[in-house]
Amino acid sequence: MRNWLVLLCPCVLGAALHLWHLWLRSPPPPRASGPGAAGQSALFPESKFSHYDVVVGVLSARNNHELRNVIRNTWLKHLLQHPTLSQRVLVKFIIGARGCEVPVEDREDPYSCRLLNITNPVLNQEIEAFSFPEEASSPRLSEDRVVSVSFRVLYPIVITSLGVFYDANDIGFQRNITVKLYQAEQEEALFIARFSPPSCGIQVNKLWYKPVEQFILPESFEGTIVWESQDLHGLVSRNLHRVTVNDGGGVLRVITAGEGTLPHEFMEGVEGVAGGFIYTVQEGDALLRSLHSRPQRLSDHIQDLRVEDALLQEESSIYDDIVFVDVVDTYRNVPAKLLNFYRWTVETTSFSLLLKTDDDCYIDLEAVFNRIAQKNLDGPNFWWGNFRLNWAVDRTGKWQELEYPSPAYPAFACGSGYVISKDIVDWLAGNSGRLKTYQESLSKGQGCVPATSQTQAMMSVPIFEPVYTAFSLRL
Repeated sequence: MRNWLVLLCPCVLGAALHLWHLWLRSPPPPRASGPGAAGQSALFPESKFSHYDVVVGVLSARNNHELRNVIRNTWLKHLLQHPTLSQRVLVKFIIGARGCEVPVEDREDPYSCRLLNITNPVLNQEIEAFSFPEEASSPRLSEDRVVSVSFRVLYPIVITSLGVFYDANDIGFQRNITVKLYQAEQEEALFIARFSPPSCGIQVNKLWYKPVEQFILPESFEGTIVWESQDLHGLVSRNLHRVTVNDGGGVLRVITAGEGTLPHEFMEGVEGVAGGFIYTVQEGDALLRSLHSRPQRLSDHIQDLRVEDALLQEESSIYDDIVFVDVVDTYRNVPAKLLNFYRWTVETTSFSLLLKTDDDCYIDLEAVFNRIAQKNLDGPNFWWGNFRLNWAVDRTGKWQELEYPSPAYPAFACGSGYVISKDIVDWLAGNSGRLKTYQESLSKGQGCVPATSQTQAMMSVPIFEPVYTAFSLRL
């Protein structure tokens, strides 16, 4: 009997190997039919369990419940009911796990979570912007003929006078100096004061001042005061770190390049002060009322956040389509939200492509798959979208970027969405801890990643330009 078993074992093993070989060569079972299914099947092989051809990340603010429900009742509903696409695409809304604990009315701007820290405002009187400690050395005559200082207004003010230092060694005023106030990124001065021996203004403390045309500089105004010598001599000036800024209780802030908030090459001349300015705080009564009501407003806001947290948890449990990323949900944190979502996709899912979009966009997924098939975008190392080239960096406003050390961004995707291959997602996720999250570069949801050699290579691949509109992505 044993001899028979010894003889039969090789035969049985050979037959099993033959059947396994035939099974490997057999074609995969056909996919369910549907719009564009033939082209999509040719692009991607039959996926294994829990693998998705595309992961769609939809950037969404915490309070955008209605926009998310519109998506759930339109293109996401179509996707979930589609026999093929529902198995190939995973859609998740990207939401910050924490809301900003500062009420909008008490923030420096509506895009961040920074407290507008005004305390004991100086009202109903003129304020000299700079004062100079008595123990400090006197302003020195420098070789610099152009000196400037930049500032940001946190609550409306009016500048009433511009001033220049005088040289204590001179009898009277013996210089020709022009002082100008510029709005950030504007070439024309808002107002100018000209100082000369016959027209030197009024001496106050250590400066000569001249009145200027009065404009209300609103909250978030960013300006630069420039002192320029019209003589052959340099200006009498002082380093910013050797002056005291009188901020009126917190209504303005001086911006210094030393803090890393403004690249040196964007300063006019040398950073410092060659004089000063006098200003008054506007709308003082309204400011006092706002400060008085702040504690109650903060208490109400914290309670609203608790309600919002509960609603989001309920929404997540009902639909199971939300990824809460570990950031405070503000507009300035959109790049951090994306990097956290990239990490989540790499750590929890298996996929080939990632499509990022916003919660006010309509996605035609069949058209996306068809275009991917037409363009053969099934390989590694591609970033497909509507790219902008040589786009100037915004130094003010909603897309303000003060830390990017160049006048123009590298190529970046903008508009309603983009598609990137998994290897790029892997790279971004793996390096998210050391990537610099620059501001949203002129587009909803796309943060500028620093241009290292590797990201440059990724971003310099051929770009395919789909047709975008403000509310739809039709590829």
